[in-house]
Amino acid sequence: MVTKPGRVLPSIGDLLRLLRAQHGAPKPLPPKTAFEWVLWENVAYLADDEKRRQAFATLKREVGTRPGEILGARNTVLLDVTRHGILPDIFARKLRKAAEIARDGFDGKVDHVIAQDTPGARRRLRAFPGIGEPGAEKILVALGRARTLPLDSNGLRVLLRIGFGKSLKSYGATYRSVKSAVDVGRATAKTLFATHLLLQRHGREVCKAAAPQCGRCRLRPICAYGSRYYPHVTPK
Repeated sequence: MVTKPGRVLPSIGDLLRLLRAQHGAPKPLPPKTAFEWVLWENVAYLADDEKRRQAFATLKREVGTRPGEILGARNTVLLDVTRHGILPDIFARKLRKAAEIARDGFDGKVDHVIAQDTPGARRRLRAFPGIGEPGAEKILVALGRARTLPLDSNGLRVLLRIGFGKSLKSYGATYRSVKSAVDVGRATAKTLFATHLLLQRHGREVCKAAAPQCGRCRLRPICAYGSRYYPHVTPK
């Protein structure tokens, strides 16, 4: 537990235990390398997890996931991949752009370069389309090269409602506020990545932006928002 003025915040272990009680263990994601994670973020824009898995499987089967394979692919084939999401033309171009960056900036060896440049790994990954600060952290944690809690907008919303950090004027400031309030303790990268995946799912399915379903939320007993607005509800 982490102490905050007026309340005690849950630890990573507390969060993971309650999230697993709600959703079960997270399903592993298919990317294995840093470049595959970059592709994963660009294969299907605004698609759900199942559509993204289908898009990534199509890319692996019909094209491959090496920079040279993507650069050599016909545009119609890349569109077959990116049509699993919206704006397929734009994201087909982003796949090519990612491959160009991997070829020209990493000599095609993204994992090797970030392994050799640990201090600059986040910055170097942010050169790829669709990879901001949270995305770079997510990739490094997924690969076991960093030990922090990656957060997307869904996970950020869940932690804010629990009581971590503050909602500030900009998304970046809010993100940093929440991150600074999270004590990862001795949690492993594997544990932190599992927590990220479950927070993301919880934000999408239960702790929704417009209509949070606090009545069925296992986190409600440790959540400032749920305790305030639904004090007498027992999660089913």
